[in-house]
Amino acid sequence: MKVAVVGATGMVGEVMLNLLEERNFPIETLIPVASEKSVGKEISFKGKTYPVVNLATAVALKPDIALFSAGGSTSLEWAPKFAAVGTTVIDNSSAWRMDHTKKLIVPEINANTLTKDDKIIANPNCSTIQMVLALAPLHKKYTIKRIVVSTYQSVSGTGVKAVEQLDNEMAGVKGDMAYPHQIHRNAIPHCDVFEENGYTKEEMKLVRETQKILDDKTIAVTATAVRIPTSGGHSESVNVEFETDFDLNDIKHILSHTEGVVLQDNPSANTYPMAVNAHGKDDVFVGRLRRDESQPNTLNMWIVADNLRKGAATNTIQIAEFLKNNNII
Repeated sequence: MKVAVVGATGMVGEVMLNLLEERNFPIETLIPVASEKSVGKEISFKGKTYPVVNLATAVALKPDIALFSAGGSTSLEWAPKFAAVGTTVIDNSSAWRMDHTKKLIVPEINANTLTKDDKIIANPNCSTIQMVLALAPLHKKYTIKRIVVSTYQSVSGTGVKAVEQLDNEMAGVKGDMAYPHQIHRNAIPHCDVFEENGYTKEEMKLVRETQKILDDKTIAVTATAVRIPTSGGHSESVNVEFETDFDLNDIKHILSHTEGVVLQDNPSANTYPMAVNAHGKDDVFVGRLRRDESQPNTLNMWIVADNLRKGAATNTIQIAEFLKNNNII
């Protein structure tokens, strides 16, 4: 297959390239794509080197798949151009997620809805992916009524500049600021920009994307997204109210048999999901399962995943694998 990676020199793009190699995705020709300032650089992949090209060159090469991780404005402009030459685009930005003509895919949940007509496929937000992967099987069994989620998000979710800010502050070095405040020894309740309703875009992504992926607009979702000084991995405290009562052992059984989910729930042995242990892994880790004793039919849970892998690159490549394995491309 001929595969383009758009944003190949960025944080997610680099992880995508590593995963394509790790998972032995069938690539005959790799087309690394980046901004004009990176054109001509070389990318090493499976023992070969490939020159970075610009977007126009990549479109002219008519790849089978284009994996996008280059920002919303780039996706809005260029994804349709790739699609017009027959390329299937899998986009990591927020550009197409809420477009009613585009599918928002977490492979374990709804990849079976994809067809050859889907030339632009949206990859959900990192925080949404890990939450819905754990909640989808529970929704099928007990029907979710309401979700209250608070996130504890790594600086890597913002990008290289944010990682450098944290590193500089830890070392006592002044440098460029990705955030309006210090992040070292701090927690900033501000992920993405604020909308008119007082919520940030990150918080509203959790609301809108969850309803779309689970195909149920009746689910009430409210979110608070917080940036914390960790270099990798997002964590979430999730309070979920069901329409019917549940059995806690059944919840554990369901989650332990859910593809892509690892149950880590043994507090007596200090076993629970942590970002440091999720680093470099493709699974979503779930633990701290307990009833909310303040109201009926409500569960508390703690969900952790590597935001650059399952939250971005891994989910994207899993979509590509599904398309390939099912002869959709």
